[in-house]
Amino acid sequence: MSTSTHYLGKATSRVDGRAKVTGQAKYAAEFNAPGLTYGFVVSSTIAKGKIKTIDTSKALALPGVLQVFTHKNRPPQPWFDRSFQDEDSPPGSPFRPLFDHHVHFSQQPVALVVAETFELARYAATLVEVTYETEDHVTDLGVQRAKAYVPKQYKNDPPPDARGDFEKAFQEADKRIEVEYTHTSEHHNPMEMHASTVVWEEDGTLTIYDKTQGVANSQSYVKQIFGLSKKEARVISPFVGGGFGSGLRPQYQLFMATMAALELKRSVRVTLTRQQMFSFGHRPATIQPIALGADAGGTLKALSHKAIGETSRFEDYAEIVVNWSGMIYPCENAQFGYQLAQVDAYTPLDMRAPGGVTGMFAIECAMDELAYELNLDPLELRLKNYAEKDLNEDLPFSSKELRACYEQGAEKFRWAHRQAAPRSMHDRQHNLVGWGMATGSWDSAQQPASAKAVLSLDGKLTVSSATSDIGTGTYTVMSQIAADRMGLPLENVTFKLGDSSLPHAPLQGGSWTVSSVGSAVQLVCDGLRKKLFKQAQKLENSPFADASFEDVTFAEGQVRLTQDASQALSITEIMRQSGINSLEEEVDAKPDSKQKKYSIYAHSAVFAEVKVDEDLGTIKVTRVVSAIAGGRILNPKTARNQILGAVMWGIGMALEEESVMDHTYGRFMNHNLAEYHIPVNADTPEIEVIFVEEHDDIVNPLGAKGLGEIGIVGVAAAIANAIFHATGKRVRDLPITLDKVL
Repeated sequence: MSTSTHYLGKATSRVDGRAKVTGQAKYAAEFNAPGLTYGFVVSSTIAKGKIKTIDTSKALALPGVLQVFTHKNRPPQPWFDRSFQDEDSPPGSPFRPLFDHHVHFSQQPVALVVAETFELARYAATLVEVTYETEDHVTDLGVQRAKAYVPKQYKNDPPPDARGDFEKAFQEADKRIEVEYTHTSEHHNPMEMHASTVVWEEDGTLTIYDKTQGVANSQSYVKQIFGLSKKEARVISPFVGGGFGSGLRPQYQLFMATMAALELKRSVRVTLTRQQMFSFGHRPATIQPIALGADAGGTLKALSHKAIGETSRFEDYAEIVVNWSGMIYPCENAQFGYQLAQVDAYTPLDMRAPGGVTGMFAIECAMDELAYELNLDPLELRLKNYAEKDLNEDLPFSSKELRACYEQGAEKFRWAHRQAAPRSMHDRQHNLVGWGMATGSWDSAQQPASAKAVLSLDGKLTVSSATSDIGTGTYTVMSQIAADRMGLPLENVTFKLGDSSLPHAPLQGGSWTVSSVGSAVQLVCDGLRKKLFKQAQKLENSPFADASFEDVTFAEGQVRLTQDASQALSITEIMRQSGINSLEEEVDAKPDSKQKKYSIYAHSAVFAEVKVDEDLGTIKVTRVVSAIAGGRILNPKTARNQILGAVMWGIGMALEEESVMDHTYGRFMNHNLAEYHIPVNADTPEIEVIFVEEHDDIVNPLGAKGLGEIGIVGVAAAIANAIFHATGKRVRDLPITLDKVL
């Protein structure tokens, strides 16, 4: 059996593009219902303490205000932590909105005003009077560092075991560096703010439109808390205006809207403000001490990578930060460690390439420092310490074309023309010019996922899975996979997602959606083809009567004998002659057990050019080349879009993004897009994306690796290294602002 439609690997525009640019695409806060009411959250003004009094009388006195929910009048909540946990919960006790009078973090929701209009609800919220008994809080990771601890349980993989004798090897090394890297907290800031529209249906069931990266996760969350069945709570999220990890866990507006709808028996919408978007989850501030030792030739002899990350008082959130060093570089004497320090803030939350961008910023800058100590080209040092296997797991790689990334990226960037000495390159405007590079890596996991396919008499195919599209092009790539597999025109394929009533899919995160859901889509189409072929064999005078499934090709809406294309039947003809209106198939796809024998990662090499005004210290990224080894590229157009966006976010992480905490009040000060700086069009450099050819038949049946995170992980380090090359000043704290350079 074969196909010849060849949609995979073809640059294809987004099938949902027209709906987005014409406004037909609806987001969580845009679904309406008769009698819709509006909720507005009242946020705490302190970081830690207790609510002494809460007076809602002035708000309730306004005509059109339906209710003000507080910890005093909210409905009963489950007692056990497990009822509030979700698929992405770290160890600990999840936050419970309106649970009691205790305040655990600034902007904690303390009340919900529900009114007939949004404007009224927002105004009434200003009339809710709350008095507090404050307690001393600590929000400074540097202060809490002395109290850091090793968690009893990690959210993800723990640090690798030590190997060899680091201390002895470090002392005996010819060249040594011992440095510390830090970065502040960062917030996701997607364009679409978090919102939930809960529609109260006539039969008492709920249809919930939620901003989420996993409808099944949101459904499970409300089911557990409010004692609902799957039929009583359906969650829908057809479009997401950016998530970046902020939608992996159900946010408190979902709880608020569902609670209010059930209590009032009315449809309720709760939308968070931009300021309130800073009240839950962020990339955690992190401190990373690193020590490297090498012989005179540049071979690593000792490696130590440790990290201290912030977490809340109620959950232990730990990222995979230090593991990357031991995987990327084959050092026989290595030690690793990860500790947590509790602060009075909300639990950190996965943010694009969680842990990866943090850990690789530190190790890749440290390797750059070591290269200068050794008087070696930074690229040469990396090639000298190229890992042929993953020493963390003692496993071979399923595929690894990182060497090709180095070679092709360096050639495109013209790295060979780099002058080695810092401050040695200038442009005609007398700016200092710097060139830097870094390695990137991200794991390519496959999760269990399900899919359903329905082929109708008119030759139209509908495939569905309860995954999400957070802007990555899921609608498009899944449609391509199905069209390619079934040999149908792309316009005859519809992919449905974002509905909890569809077959189960994992959260959309971790760069595993194509690997997981894509594999399920391919598998369900394979099952459908076999059913169709069996029907074709039963037909009178069938050209396939004596053929096997391997003898046919699905192409251009037909089933054909591969050796004789004239012997063919159209899909619609087969179904019409068979007397069937539709064919259905549903499958559960799981990772192959052979994957356990390999270390499975995507890789990248990032090269960056910066220009620094010597007098003012202003920094401009002028050129980036990103070479990606991401397995089979299913859609070069959307794939390139992913990398372009990742590079821009890497620029933001390196130079601009910083959630500034006022430790006196325990509150983020710049909680708006005027003061939380992100890259804009004027910051966009020339970006070249190279997809290195890479074959991998282990990673998943498609041979494709996720691209959402591999594009960002090396960018901040490459820029930081370029700034050192330009200025001769090593800045080890992100973001690198002009005051740190001057």
